[in-house]
Amino acid sequence: MKKSWYESKNKRLFDLFISGLMIIVLSPVIFIISILILIFMGSPIFYCQERLGQSGKPFRLIKFRTMIPEENILGKELSEKERITNIGKILRKTSLDELPELYNVIKGDMSLVGPRPLLIRYLPYFNEEESRRFLAKPGITGLAQIMGRNELPWDKRIEKDLEYIEKSSFYLDLYIILKTILLVLTQRGVKVAPSSYMKDFDEERRHKKLLNRKDEG
Repeated sequence: MKKSWYESKNKRLFDLFISGLMIIVLSPVIFIISILILIFMGSPIFYCQERLGQSGKPFRLIKFRTMIPEENILGKELSEKERITNIGKILRKTSLDELPELYNVIKGDMSLVGPRPLLIRYLPYFNEEESRRFLAKPGITGLAQIMGRNELPWDKRIEKDLEYIEKSSFYLDLYIILKTILLVLTQRGVKVAPSSYMKDFDEERRHKKLLNRKDEG
């Protein structure tokens, strides 16, 4: 698919300018959050995880840490809901935990707007058509996020990701960024612990495959 003038040249400049400006303007906020995490949760301040980038290549995503370890001091395995701290809940509700991803944009791993970066283990569960979502760099926000954020089911999320790939433009990116700011301010569609109410993508696909086998049998 041939890239537009915006995608091939100006999108990267737009990303660098806006993300650089946001890092400068929000540096006091980033500093204060870092100190609060250090005081109330200890180190590390950041949570880093391998995610799927453009062309399905992995990169290291950076976010503010919002959870304690998977096991408590007694060795009991904790759920995501149990692991999220009070400060973590605030960071997730306000989307402030995503701020360090601006550094991923500066590095070139991500864009301001694009399909959200997903877990490495999800890769084998995309079909050929769905894999087209990896034609673009993953984004801090995207079309799927402004259409429902965490409430949108997986099939709809991927549908919106593919729609973004087809319609990507400067004006669409600008619209998505402005709509994201509005959603963040109103905190609409945010789920602090998404895994508590919906399956992970790979789990959902395995479940569907099992149901199809039963129907065929």
